[in-house]
Amino acid sequence: MSEERLTLICDKEARADVYIAENTEGISRSFLKKLFDGGEIFVNGKAVRASYKLKCGDEISFSLPEVKPLDVTPQNIPIDIVYEDSEILVINKARGMVVHPAAGNEDGTLVNALMYHCGDTLSGINGVMRPGIVHRIDKDTTGLLVVAKNDNAHQKLTDQLSDHTLSRVYYAIVHGNIKEDNLTIDAPIARDSNDRKKMTIAKKDGRDALTHISVLERFGKYTFIKCRLKTGRTHQIRVHTKSIMHPILGDKTYGLKKEEFALEGQLLHAGEIGFIHPASGQLVSFKAPLPDDFSQTLEKIRAKYSSEI
Repeated sequence: MSEERLTLICDKEARADVYIAENTEGISRSFLKKLFDGGEIFVNGKAVRASYKLKCGDEISFSLPEVKPLDVTPQNIPIDIVYEDSEILVINKARGMVVHPAAGNEDGTLVNALMYHCGDTLSGINGVMRPGIVHRIDKDTTGLLVVAKNDNAHQKLTDQLSDHTLSRVYYAIVHGNIKEDNLTIDAPIARDSNDRKKMTIAKKDGRDALTHISVLERFGKYTFIKCRLKTGRTHQIRVHTKSIMHPILGDKTYGLKKEEFALEGQLLHAGEIGFIHPASGQLVSFKAPLPDDFSQTLEKIRAKYSSEI
């Protein structure tokens, strides 16, 4: 893959990482950190750290890989658009829809649908064409995710994701009775060495993962909960709830082998999202109601098991 060589002439005193972030589009803070850590950012010909203090007239140079387009076919697939403007879309993803094409799911994904809906206006940053995708939710998880229509919006939203200022609230029904009204699970997560399709708690090699849980209703056999993510690791809520012996109802990967209800996937719903709008700078928030199978199962549980609240 060819690279694009960028050169900036500093016009004020500033930290190197801050100055480059402010004066370069299409590069996220996390990717910028990788460039600094790899000794790939130069000032006056010498590799520098992120904290290097720039002076007026300093020449900054570094390379960015050329954005490689994905070979993805636009498809006219219905999607539930909660909000749309010239910068972003907020999508309420249905159960069973994969967000991004991958082996075994080359089409029928949210990306295929977005490319049909938006054409070639979607973002691609850090050398990868990821049509608008800032963050993902699992195939059988429902709910909200934000999509960027341009590189500037993608960069700003990705930065909020990295800073943990992009807020996400999930709703779930788990097995068993969670006794605490509120609890926090702080347990690092890594790929399971025995099954690469699964994640697991890994204190040594795992990435930090923090989930705040609040109990909404108790039914003895089940608990209806709300989860606030501090981090967004793959399968985070599913792995965390399993780790405390309260797997999510309907979870075919981390849940129980035998279930009381016939479900197509885990009852986990991304019901709320909030962030600073990349253009207006204003805080915006969106909500999506529980999907029908989730709400219907909740009503069945309410009818069958007496609430303890």
